[in-house]
Amino acid sequence: MDSVGKTVGVAAALCIVCSILVSTAAVKLKPIQTKNAELDMKKNILSAAGLYKDDNSIEEVYSAKVVEKVIELESGSLTQIDPKTFDLRKAEQHPEKSIKIKNDIAQLGRRAKQSNVYLIKGEQGFDGVILPIKSQGLWAVMYGFLALEKDGVTVKGFQYYSQAETPGLGAEVDNPKWKAQWVGKKVFNLDFKPEITLVKTVIDPKSEMAKHQIDALSGATITTNGVQNSLRYWLSEDGYGKFLTSYRQGVQL
Repeated sequence: MDSVGKTVGVAAALCIVCSILVSTAAVKLKPIQTKNAELDMKKNILSAAGLYKDDNSIEEVYSAKVVEKVIELESGSLTQIDPKTFDLRKAEQHPEKSIKIKNDIAQLGRRAKQSNVYLIKGEQGFDGVILPIKSQGLWAVMYGFLALEKDGVTVKGFQYYSQAETPGLGAEVDNPKWKAQWVGKKVFNLDFKPEITLVKTVIDPKSEMAKHQIDALSGATITTNGVQNSLRYWLSEDGYGKFLTSYRQGVQL
């Protein structure tokens, strides 16, 4: 019995010591993990706009080229919310900080009332804007960034930074060749209605619509629809449409 008691005591003591060590490590590593997550997000924002150089220059380039703002989606106006304290994903899940989406083509259920936007600094004013986007893919929600040029119409860059699509099919949203197609495309028509379209047929470069068209992802219909619907939603008046109208009109930002 003494032997059993000692064994149990040693095991219990070992568990306590291990728990303390794990807890201590988690607390000490938390700031490092948070910092790495922030750097990774900044890297993705810069990459979407074609501004990323290397890991050693992320902070330098980001501070020199990007201005963070928080906007009210319903009005398209700027808020006084500090971007450093605003958590978009938490806001999306908060019942008082989010709304149920009526025309839910992106299959998101709810969206936050506010959103981050990232303005690209130029020599005179801003040279573009980077918008967070998301939509339901085949297996999970896909999170990405759409970067537009100074005109608020022409694509500067586009990419997803978090997705769980099928390798070789839907996961081709990460293929550099596919992403390169987006640069220079026009997301709006002359009436500033969302016109960007993913097509399964061969794009005719002589067609008037070619400037709005991107090759669909082969064998990945659901992912393709997710990308298409994501842009149609977020570029609409329910998404960033009102903000982009103000941006194009040169409203003070």
